[in-house]
Amino acid sequence: MHTVVVGTAGVTAADVVAVARRDARIELSADAVAALTAAREIVDALAAKPEPVYGVSTGFGALATRHISPELRAQLQRNIVRSHAAGMGPRVEREVVRALMFLRLKTVCSGHTGVRPEVAQTMADVLNAGITPVVHEYGSLGCSGDLAPLSHCALTLMGEGDAEGPDGVVRPAGELLAEHGIAPVELREKEGLALLNGTDGMLGMLVMALDDLDNLYKAADVTAALSLEALLGTDKVLAPELHAIRPHPGQAASAANMLAVLQGSELTGHHQDDAPRVQDAYSVRCAPQVAGAGRDTMAHARLVAERELAAAVDNPVVLPDGRVESNGNFHGAPVAYVLDFLAIAAADLGSIAERRTDRLLDKNRSHGLPPFLADDAGVDSGLMIAQYTQAALVSELKRLAVPASADSIPSSAMQEDHVSMGWSAARKLRTAVDNLARIVAVELYAATRGVELREGLRAAPASRAVIAAAREAGVQGAGPDRFLAPDLAAADAFVRSGALVEAVESVTGALA
Repeated sequence: MHTVVVGTAGVTAADVVAVARRDARIELSADAVAALTAAREIVDALAAKPEPVYGVSTGFGALATRHISPELRAQLQRNIVRSHAAGMGPRVEREVVRALMFLRLKTVCSGHTGVRPEVAQTMADVLNAGITPVVHEYGSLGCSGDLAPLSHCALTLMGEGDAEGPDGVVRPAGELLAEHGIAPVELREKEGLALLNGTDGMLGMLVMALDDLDNLYKAADVTAALSLEALLGTDKVLAPELHAIRPHPGQAASAANMLAVLQGSELTGHHQDDAPRVQDAYSVRCAPQVAGAGRDTMAHARLVAERELAAAVDNPVVLPDGRVESNGNFHGAPVAYVLDFLAIAAADLGSIAERRTDRLLDKNRSHGLPPFLADDAGVDSGLMIAQYTQAALVSELKRLAVPASADSIPSSAMQEDHVSMGWSAARKLRTAVDNLARIVAVELYAATRGVELREGLRAAPASRAVIAAAREAGVQGAGPDRFLAPDLAAADAFVRSGALVEAVESVTGALA
């Protein structure tokens, strides 16, 4: 099994995906343990002094003015976890919780939080045991970190609350820890606060969304090319020299992908009604511009994610010179913005894909294809309602594109009077990514049928490879009406799994 070693310098996006989605094991590096030990010595020294230090010997948030006596400090740390574990609503997905915990461990291991090495090791042990705390949908405002979600994770470390075992059954966390030989942690000064105060949930969801979108943007380039082919469109608009004079890198990459898919096609650039096709509709001609803008948005989001993956987000933080200083680094604005940007880009990509599907189904605009790609139009409805489903998904994407980060609501008696809503931005982006996969799947289903219906002309080798792989995966081809939902589900799985991109790359080589 793959092992991820957590040190003091942060982790990579690939590390997050490996732990969250593939259950990679975690080890703490020697330098992380040394940094944890050194920072803890600073916290212990401050705790022994009579002067109050925020997070060490005071209350929290709006209650930070109260000095807490030494005999109450362990209780204070337990209480902050219990009181902040106040989430409500449906459970959050297992992969999100694993990413959340792993990223908190990453910050703990930076040596800037003051947490003892044994607490960090317990976090790693819980993840390695496949124990997943029950975390709820609602409770984070994305400022002071993802407080409620992280508190539910910290509760599990204390042996309290509920968690899911490796068998998928939810049970009391204390029982699960005992079964795996993990002792519950006894939190000391600052440790409760340090376990709660980070942007880890929204960051984890950003990293996984980027992983999904990397596949979906390639898939969308492929389905756009298939639609162009089925519509007898021209591939001249994909020429590299045209994209070089508007030098957006994402646009050039998408055009290159489409051109690679169409290499060797007999369907592109044909005359229609004895007149040359001078220009295709925007949804076909401008596909690289729209998908490319989304790709460039992803590049910016990756830059933000990389910076955050290298960050130590906590308040207060332990500095190498021995100071423990309050700060505002827990504010989720940098992550929240790009989560919203990605939702906007996903909505636009879904929108242009749906317009191509509609064009394939309309006999007045499809350049000779049967109405709704039906076998016997009138007796058969073909893909009419598949496009309805796709349109409904696009409409939902537009609602999900409304930015959460433009909102704020005061909390903690106006101490926390401006928040990022980054967790909410991340949650809706996950839904948007899921819906985008379905939208691309419907275009795939329509475009492959359209290509098959072009008799007498040979499709590009990459297109033929896609059609063969899709049919093998249960995505059926042209024919009389049948129960359509299973076909669409198979197309969705084909896109989402990466099999669509793999089929193309078996002919073209790696896509951009």
